[in-house]
Amino acid sequence: MRATLFGTGYVGLVTGACLAEVGHDVLCVDIDAAKVEGLRHGVVPIYEPGLEKLVMESQRAGRLRFSTDAAEGVAHGEVLFIAVGTPPDEDGSADLRHVLAVARSIGQHIDAPKVVVDKSTVPVGTGDKVRAVIAGELRQRGLSVAFEVVSNPEFLKEGDAVKDCMRPDRIVIGTDSAHAIEQMKRLYAPFNRNHERLVVMDTRSAELTKYAANAMLATKISFMNEMANIAERVGADIEMVRQGIGSDPRIGYSFIYPGAGYGGSCFPKDVQALERAARQHAYTARILRAVEQVNEAQKSRLFELAQAHFGGDLCGKRFALWGLAFKPNTDDMREASSRTLLAALWDAGASVRAFDPEAMDEARRIFGHREDLDLCASADDALEGVDALIVVTEWKAFWNPDFARLASCLREKVVFDGRNIYDPAQVEAAGLAYYGIGRGRSVART
Repeated sequence: MRATLFGTGYVGLVTGACLAEVGHDVLCVDIDAAKVEGLRHGVVPIYEPGLEKLVMESQRAGRLRFSTDAAEGVAHGEVLFIAVGTPPDEDGSADLRHVLAVARSIGQHIDAPKVVVDKSTVPVGTGDKVRAVIAGELRQRGLSVAFEVVSNPEFLKEGDAVKDCMRPDRIVIGTDSAHAIEQMKRLYAPFNRNHERLVVMDTRSAELTKYAANAMLATKISFMNEMANIAERVGADIEMVRQGIGSDPRIGYSFIYPGAGYGGSCFPKDVQALERAARQHAYTARILRAVEQVNEAQKSRLFELAQAHFGGDLCGKRFALWGLAFKPNTDDMREASSRTLLAALWDAGASVRAFDPEAMDEARRIFGHREDLDLCASADDALEGVDALIVVTEWKAFWNPDFARLASCLREKVVFDGRNIYDPAQVEAAGLAYYGIGRGRSVART
């Protein structure tokens, strides 16, 4: 089939590359001419395992192209995906300007029947708005062209997005149109051969499904962080608790890892947008509000532990920081816990030597040159001349350091483990003080 993706951000590029990989004829359209030109030459603007290979191979095979021409995109696709960003508006609700701008472009150029697919994460009711915008443009042109609007939310995890797209757990299709359902079944047939993955529902339910999924996962994380903070105060080890509750199949082990808070482009934005949407419909979403509040507080936990260890005075201290991205296997620093930590350390007069396997360029873009930040070439390099180590992102490369060497490098011989990846006894056996999240050994919050 011929598919057009409007937007070459995370969702659009991964989806387009995977559709091309299974044989579809894909055109990705973006208004950023520099990005499009880079993609034509194999420059993939985001780090995602396996994505660059897919983009390069599909381009060489002629199944994947890139353009800035909206009219070309509309003419090309039988299925037109809207996969642009929905950043938070000033009040925390989702900003639909980019989504509706694409809908307007479709309405201005459409001259044959199309299936228009909302792939972006959008509030309930957006499908109706997209339909109205396209219909309005057609009326202005004096044309009557059949089109259908489908909600097809993405469920891609950064760091595993290619795998998630190629082997989806479910494919949610929101529409009442039998023709649109058949078109989407054709499009996704290569991803649906092992067993039936399509879940068909009405458009509004599909739109809410995406928000509900992310809100549930964020809730599990904030709940475990709440339990971790209780564990610290009562002398329990949250890692033992995690194993105890995770063994219950009704709970499971996924997303019950305590840490320094969640970040990224999805959970913070989507929890906030869903809570604001509920408020707009005269409902107070108390759990969602609490999830957001717990997470914001948790992002300060590592700073509080460091501050308590050093008696409240961090001025002149230098910290090694391992991990800048909000999670492993990505270079994404949006809403990352590292950013909250860095700002607090700098405000307290401390300086930082930081390393991340993939996010160094992003850190340079965000922070520029600062006297109190050294972006280092390796994890070992970050340890030179520092007082303490703080682990913020659980990259596999950080899981098994030489603790004896750490003890010789760190002037104050202390490790702050923001993801609970180390065995406290092993760290302490090397002569290091250890602080984790909810391990029953950490200094209680003042």
